[in-house]
Amino acid sequence: MTVPTGRRERKKAATRQKIADAALRLFLERGYDAVGIRDVAAEADVAVTTLFSHFASKEALVFEQGQDFEHRLARAVTDRAPHEPLVPALRREVLALVRHCTADGAAPIRRMVDGSPSLREYEESMRLRHAESLAAAIAADPGLTQSTTVCRTLARFAVDAYSLAREAPDPEAALDEIFRMIEAAWEVTCPPGRS
Repeated sequence: MTVPTGRRERKKAATRQKIADAALRLFLERGYDAVGIRDVAAEADVAVTTLFSHFASKEALVFEQGQDFEHRLARAVTDRAPHEPLVPALRREVLALVRHCTADGAAPIRRMVDGSPSLREYEESMRLRHAESLAAAIAADPGLTQSTTVCRTLARFAVDAYSLAREAPDPEAALDEIFRMIEAAWEVTCPPGRS
């Protein structure tokens, strides 16, 4: 997560984190459906309006790092070295995200998401949003000349690779397998010497 620089930004980030931590603690203790927004606000010692100024919905509380995930994927494209190929840069970032989300502490959260239809639906909408953001970053890269459809396809593949690898018994092996396929498909669309 990006560290805010100004006092006001740091204070807002601290409040946001306090709310997210309180929500997750309550959701894991009592169950997602048993906890209301007012419960979270009370636990975080903030007003309900303050909670909603930081999070658009109850589901967003569970996925509080979603925006960071989205930015990290886009930065894998925009911040890569001038001659670094795109697909390996994406693979490296997706691997870091998979490692984070398959760490021992993430299992209870994953079970909570899997057990809630509203959280699964929200997660799917987030995945589509992440893919569109990533596709825009790929399309904006001046060194790449693929069509919008190709950029959107690569972005969806990368985001889906994260989900598929995260669910696999051996996430890193799964990611290697998936990215070999992605690399092969990407190479077919690239002019010689530009990937």
